[in-house]
Amino acid sequence: MSETETTPPPASKPDFQAARRWNIVWVVPVIALLIGGWMIWRSMTSQGPVARVRFDTADGIAARKTEVRCRSVRVGFVKDVKLAEDLKSVLVYLELDPDNQGLLRRGTRFWVVRPRVSASTISGLDTLITGAYIELDPGPAGGEYHSRFIGRETPPATNRNIPGRRLTLTASEAGSLVAGSPIYYRGFEVGRIENRQLDIEHQRVTYDAFIREEYGALVTENTRFWNTSGIDIKAGADGFKVRTPSFQAMVSGGATFGVPEGVEPGEPVADGTVYTLFGNQDEAADSNFNPTMRFVLLFDQTVRGLVKSAPVEFRGIQVGRVADISFNYNQTPDDSRIPVLVEVDPSLLRRDAAESMGKSDNEFLTEAVGRGLRASLKTGSLLTGALFVDLDYYKEPSPGEFTKVGEYPSIPTISSGFAQLEAKLSAILDKIQALPLDDTMKKIGTAADEAATTVADARGALKEIEETAAAARKTLDSPEFAKLPADLRATLTSVEKSVSSVGPDGAIQGDLLRTLDELRAALRSMKSLTNAIDEKPNSLLFGRDTSGNPIPKA
Repeated sequence: MSETETTPPPASKPDFQAARRWNIVWVVPVIALLIGGWMIWRSMTSQGPVARVRFDTADGIAARKTEVRCRSVRVGFVKDVKLAEDLKSVLVYLELDPDNQGLLRRGTRFWVVRPRVSASTISGLDTLITGAYIELDPGPAGGEYHSRFIGRETPPATNRNIPGRRLTLTASEAGSLVAGSPIYYRGFEVGRIENRQLDIEHQRVTYDAFIREEYGALVTENTRFWNTSGIDIKAGADGFKVRTPSFQAMVSGGATFGVPEGVEPGEPVADGTVYTLFGNQDEAADSNFNPTMRFVLLFDQTVRGLVKSAPVEFRGIQVGRVADISFNYNQTPDDSRIPVLVEVDPSLLRRDAAESMGKSDNEFLTEAVGRGLRASLKTGSLLTGALFVDLDYYKEPSPGEFTKVGEYPSIPTISSGFAQLEAKLSAILDKIQALPLDDTMKKIGTAADEAATTVADARGALKEIEETAAAARKTLDSPEFAKLPADLRATLTSVEKSVSSVGPDGAIQGDLLRTLDELRAALRSMKSLTNAIDEKPNSLLFGRDTSGNPIPKA
């Protein structure tokens, strides 16, 4: 290269500038990110609590359509409906509004509102237009949060928001009481039966009862509940008793409560108190009677008409009741008397407090039996034939003492008035039957035949006398009679008068005819008596039937 070759000019230094950190292009994704985040936050914050409710069937329930209501206000909707794993029920997922989370707590109840028609209520008819919905009844205030529930198939009789007294009733049988049956106090409806269920462990039926708040004070410690469903007909020693409840109670069942007569009401009770539900009002009244001793009474007469729970009375006052009738209480082989087990409160037999001071029941009863206390069976009702046990003091009773028969003490018994009368009548009839009536009737018949023969002979004699008198009268009236001496005429006239006295118009014949008529009447009366005795032997005791009604003969 020559020295004259020129050197290239130096390269220019590049001008570096910092790149821009923000570009308008990024505005769109940033905005999209913000909107997406806001939507996520909004979705999370706007989503309400979810609860799962198990129902037997999903009839009328549709996801995203069926509403959840509380007091007729929409509080959520059905989110999803699935079949349970056991294939025996359905799982309904409910989504409530966010501000209604407090409704999901322990004790909350759910049920499907559909059209329902029963003997006691008609409800849910509006769902024929709006469709079925799920009703929510919140649990007790302050309960802990809960999200798993078992739905009811039937709506409760009352909602928890209604203030009142909630009680539990127990009974040996269900009867006709159902959920919704009314509860009455003196014929006025004051509450309802909310639910019933079978207690398998105790073999009893339990009811959840609700009494409205304004009537809650009527339920006290000594209150008794009894069933008033249907017509109550009772035939006992007191005769017939018929009680008819209201028409609604007869159709749908019902219960009544009250305090037995002569018992103090006591203090009001709290929620959850348990009461026994008696079968009828008489059982509820008898529940206040608490006998303290049991006795065995041995009767040598029939006990037909005596039943369990028959009253035991002392001069018209009930002091006990019949507990059982069984031969098991008398183990003596040769004793054919019928044992009757009774429950008695001996304090009701004591006339005053002085009589009971310092004496036990056994001592008192021992002295009472010594003073003539005896038991007997008496008829309480001639219409029903029901018997009851009567305790009373007798002046000269049959010998007896207060002893024990098996494991129970025993009070001596005597025959009742009807039993004694029956025995006396039987004895009289036996004596009448033992009389020789057949021989007597034969003798009376023979006497009647002889009397008839005598009457016929007497009539013949009278006829002959009449003929003789007529002949004598003809002789006296003849001309030849005038030619006879005066003494002879006087004698014949006297004879004619004597004969005339027994003639048709004579006094002797009249007396004889009257005697025959009386004899004939006596024979007719005797025949009538024999016929009456033959047809009805007891007519000598009770007289003839004067009712005029004919009695057909066999």
